[in-house]
Amino acid sequence: MVNALRADYTTASISQQDRTMLDYVVKLTKDATQCSPADHAKLRAVGFDDRGILQITLIASWFNYINRVADALGVGRGEG
Repeated sequence: MVNALRADYTTASISQQDRTMLDYVVKLTKDATQCSPADHAKLRAVGFDDRGILQITLIASWFNYINRVADALGVGRGEG
């Protein structure tokens, strides 16, 4: 499963709820300004409530943030 997700989550054998969540996370990661109430409606349609949508948004945003900080500081690149 992990390899299938790494290769292409859109073709992995996952639930529609997981696929919708990942679609949202990818969109948020690429350009958060493109996220809209329509995206939240899609998440609600597969069973996420407002709290779940907030949690998905916060967790994905935090990972994006911390990875950008690490990239900017050269963490893990052996620079020093």
